[in-house]
Parts: sequence; C-alpha cells; structure tokens
Amino acid sequence: MNTDTLNINIVKTNNSKLSQVKWDELQFGRTFSDHMFVMDYKDGKWQNAEISEFADLKMSHATSILPYGQTFFEGMKAAKNETGEIVLFRPEEHAKRFNLSDERMCMPGVPVDMFIEALRALLDVDRGWVPQKSGYSLYIRPFMIAMDPYVGIRPSDTYKFIIFTCPVGAYYSEPVKVKIETHYSRAVEGGTGFAKAGGNYAGSLYPAMKGQEEGFRQLIWTDAKEHKYIEESGTMNVLFVIDGKIITPASSDTILAGITRRSVVDIARDWGYEVEERRISIAEVVEAMKEGRMTEAFGAGTAATIAQISAIHSDGVTYDLPPVEGREFSNKVLNYLDEYKTGKAEDKFGWLLKV
Repeated sequence: MNTDTLNINIVKTNNSKLSQVKWDELQFGRTFSDHMFVMDYKDGKWQNAEISEFADLKMSHATSILPYGQTFFEGMKAAKNETGEIVLFRPEEHAKRFNLSDERMCMPGVPVDMFIEALRALLDVDRGWVPQKSGYSLYIRPFMIAMDPYVGIRPSDTYKFIIFTCPVGAYYSEPVKVKIETHYSRAVEGGTGFAKAGGNYAGSLYPAMKGQEEGFRQLIWTDAKEHKYIEESGTMNVLFVIDGKIITPASSDTILAGITRRSVVDIARDWGYEVEERRISIAEVVEAMKEGRMTEAFGAGTAATIAQISAIHSDGVTYDLPPVEGREFSNKVLNYLDEYKTGKAEDKFGWLLKV
C-alpha cells in the first residue's frame, strides 16, 4: 500500500500490542505504538519512505551519530476529539522548528509538507493508539540521526529520519520545586540552545541530578556569561505572573522557541492579559517572591503542557509560592489548552490539523 507524494511503503504488523496496554499504569515514554516511520537520506535526497513494525535500529559501531552526536529531535502530541477524529496541535510549527534544528546541526532539511505527510500517514496506521481518555495523548517523537559508518569529524552523507509514537499520561503528577542554577550552563550564545540537539540534553543531566540530590525536581537555567538572567526551567520554557503581568524570557539563540510557550503568550494576549517577553533577572524574581508580588510560576512545554512550580530556591533560600489551587491564569490556560487540543474549544487560532 502506498501514499501519494512520498510514496510511502506501508507494511502493517500482524502482532498488534494495543490490547496489552495497561492504561492506568502507563509510564511516560515507556510504551511504544505498533509502527514507526523511517526514511533514508542518501545521494543527496530523501528516499525509501516506509511505515513498518516498531523495531530496533541496526547500525555499525562506527556510525557517526555515536561518537559525534549529530542528531536532534522534536516532540509533539496527538489526541482525539469528541467525535473520535485525530487532532494534531500546531504540527506546522513543529516542522518549521525541526528545520531550524537540522540547519544548525548541519543536517538535511525535511520539507514541511513532507514532514506533515509522514506524520499523517503514521497516525492513520496507528489510529487506535491515540487515546480518547481524559488526561492522555499520543506523544510523537520525530528525530534525525547521522548514519555514515565513518571515523572522522565531518558532516555525515547519510541520515535517517524516524518518527515513533507512545501513548502517555501526565508528565508531572504534582507541582515541582526548582533551583536556580548559577554554576552550570545549558547553552551559550552562538551555540545550539535554540535547537533540540541531543547534546543539549546530555549536558543538562549532571547538574539536574545534583539538583535532585538536594531535593529539587528541576533547575531554572541562567545565562552562561553572568548567571544573572533567567532562561529556561529544565526542559521547558518558564513563565511568571508578577504584579498581574505574565513575564517570560524572550526566545533567543540560547532559549528554545517553545511552541507551548508561544501558544500561552498568544492566548494570554487574546484574553487581555499584559505580557512581557524580555530579559528577567534573578534579582527581580527573588524580590517579587520576597514581596509576595509573584502569584504564579510555571513551565510550559509539549510533554507537560503546564508544569506548576511550587517553590523556587535561590542562593541558599527556598521561596514557597502561593498554592496551585488558587492560581488564576495558569490553571485557566491549562484547562483551555486541554479543551482546545481535544476539539472542545473553538479552533479560533487555526492551530489544529485533523487526521
């Protein structure tokens, strides 16, 4: 069976695992759907597009992704609306960001229409894996890896573009305590901070582990030059409500252009909130907490959507924030995004794509 533009070869499994899923025991990112999409880049073009049974990759020990880390990824979600249609949230924006990452990592681009076609074809095959259960969704992981079996530092000539999916529940089950990190850095100007490069996440693991040993679930990263300005929180963008204003660091070459953050900002402005996308210092955040002017702090990202921050630690002091239950904006926007993604709210921004 083939599709149109990409001429995708589809080989369906005869051994679906869907009936074995224990929905009430799902661990995020541990259960994988039946099929995956794989496409090869060689001889200067994408070819051999195929959807087949989810399986392990086979590669040479010399494959250049292994020592040199030429890889990046995306993360997005699909859900079902009340009539059972599969709905994707802002897939074109994810496709555009995918191509920002591949350019920075010196890897070949995947045209937006090709990216979307591959997504739609895979979701159509694994339609039954998209949950219609409240609080659940199908997490989608597109990524690209260098495939040359070659020892030497240079861009690979061959690549694989792969998409696999997994049904998931909530990423964070409760509000998180975070620590402002002022020694280790996530990204530097001129680096890969704006891309979803694998090395960004590998480099964050050690300081995150150190923070967890101190009792903090995540870190708030600061600028690499002075460690005076807020950048991101863990793997998410971070937003604060101070004096009734929503304040968030502006996207830059050290801060990922989060699609959830962008959506939250657009919704807030549509609702009439004052929003400031700008540099925000640790001193400003600490002063606002001391004076009780910070009423909300939360992370925004695809996996968690909205992750409430219950406390922020800075320079030896932990500041508890107001109870999550009473937070006006973040709770409202989380509920709205959940309803928007499942078609319960009007698609007033044109962000949904039905499969």
